[in-house]
Formats: sequence, structure tokens, C-alpha cells
Amino acid sequence: MIIEMKNIRKSFGSNNVLKDVSFTLKGGEICGLLGENGAGKSTLMNILGGVHQLDEGMITVDGNQVQFSTPAQSQETGIAFIHQELNLINDLPIYENMFLGRELKTKRGRLDLERMIRETEEVFKQMNVNLHAKTMVRDLDASYKQIVEICRAMMMKASTIIMDEPTTSLTDHEIERVFTMMSTLKNNNVGIIFISHKLNEVMQVCEKFIVLRDGQLVEEGKVSEVTTEDLARFMVGYDVRTEPLMREKKLGNEVLRVEGLTDKHAFRNISFSIREGEILGVTGLLGDGRSDLFQAIFGAEKVSSGKIFLNGKEVKIKSTTQSINEGIAYLPRNRKENGIIKDMNIIENASIVTWPKFSKRGVIQTQTHVENFEKQCQALNIKMGKMTDSINSLSGGNQQKVVLAKWLSAGPKLLILDNPTQGIDVGAKEDIYDIIVKLAEENIAIIVLSSEGQEIIRVCDRVLVMYHGVIQGEVAGEAMNLHNIMSLATGGRRLI
Repeated sequence: MIIEMKNIRKSFGSNNVLKDVSFTLKGGEICGLLGENGAGKSTLMNILGGVHQLDEGMITVDGNQVQFSTPAQSQETGIAFIHQELNLINDLPIYENMFLGRELKTKRGRLDLERMIRETEEVFKQMNVNLHAKTMVRDLDASYKQIVEICRAMMMKASTIIMDEPTTSLTDHEIERVFTMMSTLKNNNVGIIFISHKLNEVMQVCEKFIVLRDGQLVEEGKVSEVTTEDLARFMVGYDVRTEPLMREKKLGNEVLRVEGLTDKHAFRNISFSIREGEILGVTGLLGDGRSDLFQAIFGAEKVSSGKIFLNGKEVKIKSTTQSINEGIAYLPRNRKENGIIKDMNIIENASIVTWPKFSKRGVIQTQTHVENFEKQCQALNIKMGKMTDSINSLSGGNQQKVVLAKWLSAGPKLLILDNPTQGIDVGAKEDIYDIIVKLAEENIAIIVLSSEGQEIIRVCDRVLVMYHGVIQGEVAGEAMNLHNIMSLATGGRRLI
């Protein structure tokens, strides 16, 4: 199947999101679709997927003009869309999600549950996925939800599959499994549009690329003829830095110390400390227990044993409210599910943590919140329209900055950032890195949890590497390199 999108234009009100964009995808091609958040990638694919309708231009499939008014029409043509925000229903089992909207029925008109379960299990077996069809979706972590989405698209026998950030929450092993799936699909003449901010993955799996910037197609070509640095430059319009971020380190007093912190399932015997102005990295492979550890320190989870000291004084943190009052802030891993409230506008999302702080006799002092957020907007360079616009109107990078503004408003002494650049483009990442360094220079102790070794090396002063719930080792200085980090993350030792 050959898909052509010709001279596509799309506006939302006065915002021109797509400006005369054209590209072609042939069966058996894997095309990387690149661009910063807000460049128009998702809108272009939503048009192809029938979610939005184009204003001008045309779409042809095998030379025949088509117009998709609904996602169902796009699917009937053989196009499957795996969205960045997963379209799964948590309160249904996997097999019902796999057949959602196209349920199988018996001759008597009843749901053919046995057949749906059997066909779901067959797909999982074919793809070497260790899941049970009857498992409730709410019991899956983000990585397996993503795999269910991919398997559902494959079950629909699509000729073209759009993958919007499919590897964001996956382990290295699961990513390789997805890439193997993609290779199989390619060999079966399925065309794939692969949207990702992970440029090394684009280099690994794609054969061609197109780059959007400010709604326009600015570059396209063969992946074999460019480097990751070239792709980053095409996306943002300038050379992107890759060297470690240097700063004058002036470490102050100890802010946090934990001794022998243990949870029966997620982590055990954890001991470390961090001082004012220090940036401490914590990394490992997915499932290493680092998120569970710092959620416990933040008061969101309980611990079995161990001690927590803040500013030299032992504390028993029993809730997140107490943690906030103690000067701890936690920016969660999953921005969409835990960082923002979609039904609230920008200013409401930015001020929710400080409602108790800026209120009198139970009445929220709105003007105080607005003044505080305006300062944060300037400091964090948040790009937005009105404060009262929906939080969903912002790009991923600016949403992340709003979440960060929310916590900074509370005046934290310790800031825990769990995968702070997940799902964010290279330009916005640089903004976040600069903000982290600036906050450290203001004597805030910062802990960065990240699966990206290069990110840890660029930003952090030293790094703790976790493996199966324990701290496998610590590296700093010249020893803080990818070889040592990966060796420790897989249960080995420092190589040098």
C-alpha cells in the first residue's frame, strides 16, 4: 500500500499547525517522523488516522483519493494508530481491549469470549509476549500496556501502522522485541511511521526520515546519510550541545540521608546522602526499584525498615502532605497520569500544590497564585497562550515545565525528578537541563532518576546505579561513563 499526503494544511483557530506538508510512505518502509513537541507531528498523523480532518490538501491510498471523517474509516483502509496516550480501558481485561469496537459474537449474538481469549493468546504467543489474556489492564505497568496496543494493531492486520512514541516506557529488552516486531512487519510489506524523540532508535530502525518544524516540512532523506547530531539540528534549527554541563559546584549542608531503607518487595538496604547544591543521579534498568524507593521517601509508599534524616534530623514521613511540608518535591515519571490534571487549566495545574499556602480562611488567593506563576513562567521560559487555557493546549515540554513550576512554588529544599525529560524533544530537554543546573546553583538538592545514561552523565555530579532493588555501585568523575553504568545496571562491577 502506498500512502501520499499532499500539501496538507490544518489550523485550530488562528493557530496554523500544519503548513503545506507532503510526504509518501510505501509498503515495507519504516519512516521516522521527527520534530519538537508542537511541531505538528501528532496533528499530521491524527489527520491520517481520521481523528482530525484536513483544511486543505489531499490524501491518496494506492493512487485513489480518500477522506477520513472518523478513525473507523481510516482503520477500514488498513491504517492502525498506536497513540502516545494509550487507548486502553483499565477496568476491562486484556482480551476485551484487544477486540474493543469489533467484538466477536456467537451465532446467537452473544459475545464469543472463548474465541477472543484464544485469538489474543495466539497473538501473544506469536510475538513472544508473556501476558495472560484475562489479566485486567489496570494491573499492567506502562510497558505492557504499550505492548498490548502493538499486538492489537497487529491483530487488525493493518497495512500501515503509526507508532507514536511506542518505546517511551519500555525496557531495553522490550524495545528490542518491538523492533523485532517492526522488522517482521516490514518483511510482510507493512509500512510503519515511527514517531520518536530517541534519535538513536530512529537511526537503528528507520530507513528514511522527515522532519517537521513549526508546522512545515524542513528536511527529509535517508537515515543512512545522516547522524543523530544532524537530526537534532534539523529539529531545532541549531546545533544541540552534547557535552557535560559544567558548573561551579558549591555544596552546602546535608539535606537528605537514608540508612538501611528497605521495602519487602521493591528495594532493600538503601543508604546514601545528598547535600545542598548537589545533583545526584539514580539510574538502572526498568524494574530496578528506583521509583518505588523515592516514592517511599516522598511518603507515597510505606517502608518496612530504615531511617530517613532531613537536615540532620530523623523524620518519620507518613504522607505526601508531610513530605511537602518538610521541603520535599517529587516530579513523577508519568506526566500524563500523575503530573497534570487534564480537566484543569494551566494556572490551576501550576498552583494546586500551594493552594493551602496561598489561602486565607479556606479561600484561595487567586491573584497571589497568578503573580507567583508569572514569575515561574519567566524563569522557566514556559511558552503558552492564556493562563486559563487548557493544560492540554501545551506541548509536552511546556506541560513538564508547568509541573515543575507547581513544585517550585512550594519552595522545596529537595527536588526529586523522575525521568524529567521522558517524551520531550531535544530542544525542550536542553531547557530542562539548564533549569536543573540553575536550581542546583540556588542550593536546592536535586535527585534525577533516569534510564538514559547520557542524560545522567551530562547533568549529574555523581550517580547511584541500582540493580534488582539494591544500589549496585556509585560512580563519579571519569568513572561516570556508559560502560560502567551499564555494567552495574546489569549486576556487574565497575570496569575501571
